[in-house]
Amino acid sequence: MADATLLASPAAPPGLKRLPPLSLYLHIPWCVRKCPYCDFNSHESKGEIPQDEYCAALLRDLELSLPLVWGRRIYSIFIGGGTPSLFAANAIDGLLSGIRARLPLAADCEVTLEANPGTFEAEKFRDFRAAGVTRLSIGIQSFNPRHLKALGRIHDDNEARRAIESAARAFDNVNLDMMYALPGQALEEARRDAEEAVSWNTAHLSCYHLTIEPDTVFQRRPPVIPDADAAAAIEDCVHATLVGAGFDQYETSAFARGNRRCRHNLNYWEFGDYLGLGAGAHSKLSFPDRILRQTRTKQPREYLKRVAAGEPVLEEKRLQRADALFEFMMNALRLTEGFAVPLFQERTGLPISAAAKPLDAAEARGLLVRDHQSIRPSELGRRFLNDLLEMFLPEKR
Repeated sequence: MADATLLASPAAPPGLKRLPPLSLYLHIPWCVRKCPYCDFNSHESKGEIPQDEYCAALLRDLELSLPLVWGRRIYSIFIGGGTPSLFAANAIDGLLSGIRARLPLAADCEVTLEANPGTFEAEKFRDFRAAGVTRLSIGIQSFNPRHLKALGRIHDDNEARRAIESAARAFDNVNLDMMYALPGQALEEARRDAEEAVSWNTAHLSCYHLTIEPDTVFQRRPPVIPDADAAAAIEDCVHATLVGAGFDQYETSAFARGNRRCRHNLNYWEFGDYLGLGAGAHSKLSFPDRILRQTRTKQPREYLKRVAAGEPVLEEKRLQRADALFEFMMNALRLTEGFAVPLFQERTGLPISAAAKPLDAAEARGLLVRDHQSIRPSELGRRFLNDLLEMFLPEKR
């Protein structure tokens, strides 16, 4: 548990009058093959995956965490990975049933499961839906076979299309994960990917700029990717294609039709709370007098051992005042519409005046727009988002 002296630290946020919405994140750490760009906590499956043992551990982990969330309702569940669709539908069914038996869920609780082409079957998708999954997120990345190979994906373009067709028959809320500025990608190739993505008429698209992350194969053996100017032109093209097709860009990489914004991710971006269960999962939990961060052990086998011993949490600490300010801005300023001014104090326990200096500096540079009601990134701030967010780092203030 957290150190009592740390919980009494005067540097912590002074207090929250109302707790934010609570989401649940479940991490399934296994995949068929780790992609060379991936820095998530994922592990290639070697032999049979202990899915029954792992699902039981997730529920035991939840039971151990219940004292931290007594009386709170769950508004969204996200089953991510790794590749959760490797698990059998009856395992996901048992997992969701176990959660419902232990926590109250909102009547309209959004339940997302990540799936990859190459690990799906049409019947399996239907069974996921019957188990209570309401939203399917499919890792397509590209419809170009050359780019899929460069990204190390296990599926080809035709498998991607068959997965989308099967998902559309089982779900009315489907997200496609796409990437751009890929190795050797030309602007017209990116445009064709975007045009095909919108042609499937899914409710949501997540479009990410490929970045070379630390401790990945791509960092050790960097591919040739578009330079900064070419990547910016590709990004403009992709975003224009999606917006032109009727998608609302409500966050840096998120595009939705109608009211189908991802509720789970919105809760992250609005600095809501989440309980993370599973190997390597992170939690952010608010209390009237503190905000608590938790990290669970990353290795699946070690995680199973720690859960059995009643000690799944590897690290627990209180979020300090300066970090709460930065983390709020790091999330909320990703949103196209920014945030309502009262939300800052509601979620951090800090007055907006605590951020006055960097807000003034960012506004002077034309990176954000604000009035007494809301604060949002300008068009320039959205293009140079990292520059905007860096202004709120503790050392920059």
